Amino acid sequence: MTETVLYDYWRSSASYRIRIALALLGISYRTVSVDLTAGEQRDALNLTRNPQGLVPTLDIDGLRLTQSLAILDYLNETRQAGWLPGDPAQRAEVRAIAHAIAIDIHPVCNLRVAKYAVSLGSTMEGWMRHFIPLGLEGVEGLLERNAGGPYSHGDSVTLADICLVPQIYNARRWGVDLATFPRAAAVAEALEALPAFQAAHPDRAKQAG
Repeated sequence: MTETVLYDYWRSSASYRIRIALALLGISYRTVSVDLTAGEQRDALNLTRNPQGLVPTLDIDGLRLTQSLAILDYLNETRQAGWLPGDPAQRAEVRAIAHAIAIDIHPVCNLRVAKYAVSLGSTMEGWMRHFIPLGLEGVEGLLERNAGGPYSHGDSVTLADICLVPQIYNARRWGVDLATFPRAAAVAEALEALPAFQAAHPDRAKQAG
């Protein structure tokens, strides 16, 4: 059986999602750190693994997978994780929350985008404190429409939850006032009490790396 290896950076939101997923599934893995602040993502070795020059990359089942949402889909489908509801309408609702975070908020707050904004005269803090709350406003509204349980969509952990917790971590990191987003904050708090989410926390990943 091939070894599972996660090419990871401890503060990467996308990598954080995969650490949560692997912990939820009980999949043991080896971590290889790719230091984004040192530019290691652009090294030839990482470009061989991930032509986009990003993290995460996951070696699993003899495959080399990139893009966190694609990796999560693969894990969900091959491990019957249940991160998407059976009903098509409910699946669309869960995906909408996950995509609002991973496709709308995350890319504009990606390190390479934020650094370019700084080169044009913005500050990192100002950039993050503008775009993270702007994105979370929409996420909060989506979560309020699905307020029937402690998590993003009911009583079971879904794809939306795996995306939400890393984004809330980033919001706290940049000093975003979460009092404006009580539903998102409450869901994140409930999820952060779960052992798998605790095991995947960036502080633990930094220590492991």
